Amino acid sequence: MAEIIQAEKGGGKKRAKRILPHMDMTPMVDLMMLLITFFMLTTSMSKAKVMDITLPDKVIDPEKQQAPKISASRTLNIILGPENRLFWYPGGVKPEEYNNLPPLMETNFSADGIRKLLLDRNRALFKKINDFNQQVIRGEIRITQDSVQGAIRQLKNVDDTGPIVLIKAYKEANYGNFVDILDEMNICGIARYTFVDIAWYEEKMVEAAVARGSSPAATSSN
Repeated sequence: MAEIIQAEKGGGKKRAKRILPHMDMTPMVDLMMLLITFFMLTTSMSKAKVMDITLPDKVIDPEKQQAPKISASRTLNIILGPENRLFWYPGGVKPEEYNNLPPLMETNFSADGIRKLLLDRNRALFKKINDFNQQVIRGEIRITQDSVQGAIRQLKNVDDTGPIVLIKAYKEANYGNFVDILDEMNICGIARYTFVDIAWYEEKMVEAAVARGSSPAATSSN
């Protein structure tokens, strides 16, 4: 803002003297330093939200590579179908059953759907993880947040009772369902799950289920 200063001349007459406007930038420098410090601290303390996916080891010699041995009783096949439909079946399909494929069971992404199915099959490990988290919340176990995640990973590594989930996607499945099923794996504390290519006979099983036009079936884990 311009300032007007009254200047007195020799004859006693006062004339207004106008000086150019100016701005004191010192407070702005202080504010800039505060903002820089704030962003430096908040950036260093915040962690990026990423999706944790365990990838298989790199194959060095394909000829010597052996398929992993998976217990049929613990295996759960989940297939992402078209139009947000979700199918599953336990165990595996034997070669002699290719001409008489078993029907798929259908569920959905609700709490009473795939989540209930996974929790029923993962009840022992889920209880261990939940009890551990409750002990941390109550202060019975004093541990940092990073150590909490490490302890949960250790519980998953030593688990030998939970399901081994094989997730497969039909050719018309969408990416949103891919993210949804990953969320369910984390919510239910599934220790062992992987994404594999859908087999040709499983595509036929999906097409047969879609052709039947059945509504979502019961999600019993039997």
